[in-house]
Order: sequence, then structure tokens, then C-alpha cells
Amino acid sequence: MSALPNLDSLKLLVDVGELGSLGRAARAAGIAQPSASKRIALLERRLGLPLLERTPRGSTLTAEGKMVAGWAAQVLGAAQELMRAAQAVRLSEAAHLRVASSMTVAEYLVPRWLGELQHREPDVQVGLDVVNSADVAARVLAGEVELGFVEGPTVPDGLAVRVVGTDRLVVVVAPAHPWARRRTVLRGPELAATPLVVREPGSGTRETLDVAFAAMHRASPRLELGSNSAVKGAAQAGVAPAVLSGYAVESDVATGRLVEVPLTGVNLVRSLRAVWRRGRPLTGPAATLLAIAGRP
Repeated sequence: MSALPNLDSLKLLVDVGELGSLGRAARAAGIAQPSASKRIALLERRLGLPLLERTPRGSTLTAEGKMVAGWAAQVLGAAQELMRAAQAVRLSEAAHLRVASSMTVAEYLVPRWLGELQHREPDVQVGLDVVNSADVAARVLAGEVELGFVEGPTVPDGLAVRVVGTDRLVVVVAPAHPWARRRTVLRGPELAATPLVVREPGSGTRETLDVAFAAMHRASPRLELGSNSAVKGAAQAGVAPAVLSGYAVESDVATGRLVEVPLTGVNLVRSLRAVWRRGRPLTGPAATLLAIAGRP
């Protein structure tokens, strides 16, 4: 098998698509543009595909480059999850508190909660498992973790539940997608009938979408991906519209990398919940973390 592309080259390609030019991507990476061009050229030879369209006005992604950038975003997302998981394993070796969290909550809310816990109880060591909502519930029920945070609309029997926040799923598309310029509000049935880029079964985002579309005629997904970053990357590459947490796409919409499409006729608001084993009241750091998370 030929040598695999390095992550820096993949990140550079993704940045070309997000920032609009090779020059901007090179500056973001802190390297000279000729060096960036050489990296992309090596990546093109390794993949056997033309990734950049080079013109006197600059270099932008080809159609093949946009597809590869979407796949590269998945790889980068998986690499980030690997690093987070490795860090959690290191911490869990001597953890006083074991916690599991779904990906969206872990990325956008848990760091603040754990920061306050560390401020209150500096000697507490926390081991965090970042998995999808179904796996969070399974780990809590199995006694592998004391406390979990989930995004899905349902939780299994045997778990105590407390709402710790709300989230709204939003429809996003690439700026070049026709929906980015539509003049009418998107309706639920039209969204349901459209092949989408979605999270994998078992994720809270996917379960929320499945429940919302239960009574509608629904198209099969265009892609099922295992992380928010992978779904965003595919949407930015123009693969298909995507439905993701408002937390996950907030910065992308603000910077114009994605466009939110107004939606009516379907409820995509969900509760974010803490779960623990029923009949086993939380004590110590777990009770403190629950109080922090549940505070308005």
C-alpha cells in the first residue's frame, strides 16, 4: 500500500476550501505559500487526483479537491477524537470520577463544567469517555462511569435523568448550495425527502432527527458519519445539506463557511440531560459536577 498522506497536508487542503485560497491557508498554517504548494502537489501525486485549480488569480479546490477535503475533514475529526480519547485514558488511570459524554456536549459544554469542578475541588481527577449517546447510557448502566451526559430524546430504563440544557438542530449547507439562496422557508417534509449528511445511528443528533421525521416520507441519508466535524466537512464540500447541533455550527455560520437554512414544520429542539443509575444517588465530585451542569 502506498504511503498515507500526513495530517498537516490534509488540514492544509481543508483550509484551502474553508478560507478560499491557498495563500490564506498557508498563512493560517504559518508556512510560506511555496511550501504549501509543494505539500498539496505531493498530496495530489499520492492520491492521483487534481486537487487545486491554479490560475493567475490564485489556487482554489477542484471538484475532486472538494470531495477529498470532505473526506479529509473526517480523518482530521477522527484524529482529534483519538487524541481526546488518549488523554481521557491517561487521566482515567488515577481518576476519582469517571464521566461519559456524548460528543456535542463533550465538545461545547463539558470543558466549562469540568473547569469549574477543578476550581472547586482541585484534587479531583476526572476520566472522560467521549462516545455517542447510546454508548453513554450503556456505560452508565454497566457501572463503568458514575455520571453521563446525553443528547438523545430517549434514555433506557434504569437511569435517573436531569435536564441540564437545551439545544436546537439546524440545517446547514455550503454557500454555493441552492438552498443558501432560497427565498422560501424550508418545510419539514421537503427536508425529510432530501438525502442528507447525518450522524451515525446511536448518536443523539441522529435519534432526534429520526424522531422528528418519524411520520414523514424520508429519503435515505447521502452519508452517515461518526463526528460533527466530519459532517460539517462534507456539508462545506457541497456533498449535501446537513443537520447538526447549533453549538457545532455556530462559528461556521458566523464566518460564512456554512449557511443556516430557515426551517418550519418540524421540531428539532432537544433537551441535554445528565444520567446516572437509578437508585444510586450521586455523592462527592459526581454530585458537585451535576450541580454545576444543572445550574441555569
